[in-house]
Amino acid sequence: MEHMNLYLAELVGTALFMVLGLGVCANISLSKSGMCGAGGIVAALGWGVSMVTVAVCFGPVSGAHCNPAVTVGFWAAGSLSGSLVPGYIISQCIGAAIGALIVWQLYKDHLDEEENQGTTLGVFTTGPSIRNSWRNCLSEIMATFCLMFVLLSLGHQNPANGVAMFFVFCGVAGGVMSFGGLTGYAINPARDLMPRIIYTLVPIKNKGGSNWGYAWVPIAGPLIGAFLAAMLYKIIF
Repeated sequence: MEHMNLYLAELVGTALFMVLGLGVCANISLSKSGMCGAGGIVAALGWGVSMVTVAVCFGPVSGAHCNPAVTVGFWAAGSLSGSLVPGYIISQCIGAAIGALIVWQLYKDHLDEEENQGTTLGVFTTGPSIRNSWRNCLSEIMATFCLMFVLLSLGHQNPANGVAMFFVFCGVAGGVMSFGGLTGYAINPARDLMPRIIYTLVPIKNKGGSNWGYAWVPIAGPLIGAFLAAMLYKIIF
């Protein structure tokens, strides 16, 4: 039971992150939603606010990684014990699955009314606007590299809490604005994999396939990007 408070914080934090983040995707894309068509700026702001909300609540306990790539990045940078990494990642994956289930229930009627199968899948998972596995993976590497470097630099700068939260927001929201049109800006293996599994398992009227052929990109890309950011950070600082 050692470190259970850390793992519980990551589980609940990731679940909340998914509820708020996937909720934004559902809210602006499902045709029956009252905010359908709100657009990419709302998506960027929504995901950024979601991350800050979780960071404020759970950052003092576990660091509010809510992302296996971030956990790997902090471990690679020497800021997290390797013994904690498996527990963090397992907790994040469970939390992401719970969050996806909650969003499915909240938007069940809207999902069942949606005629576009791609839109339904997009509530839960990311996907490329143009399929090119190499460039899609490179996009996820670069996007996660940028976010991870910001997070690591916050520890070096040691800013006040409010300032730190602002830069967390900028790191997430700015990334959506820069990279979201390429691959949907996963930057988080748990964020894509677990909702994809939930989408595959739950009943949704007229749903299509889960695009498992692409699923490796939002897993491998963020992990590589976070690791590279940690290596460069150690060299520079």
